Amino acid sequence: MTCKGICIRHRAQKPSASGRYTSGQKRCQICEIFIKWDGLWCPCCGYRLRTKPRNKKYKARLRTGQNQQGIIYTRYSKL
Repeated sequence: MTCKGICIRHRAQKPSASGRYTSGQKRCQICEIFIKWDGLWCPCCGYRLRTKPRNKKYKARLRTGQNQQGIIYTRYSKL
């Protein structure tokens, strides 16, 4: 699985007000870019897209952003 360059058409601009994951962007680890895509798999390489941050600081920021949007977050629920 390698990047074929198709993902460049779906490249997402960084949002100024909120985080990337809260605005619906997803990250491909193979292509190493954030894309605006509705599917779960990268249109370019077929690798699964990351929908949640891995860093502890950004995970907390995602949770607070979701709470402000009215989404109830519990410790055991999935994001």
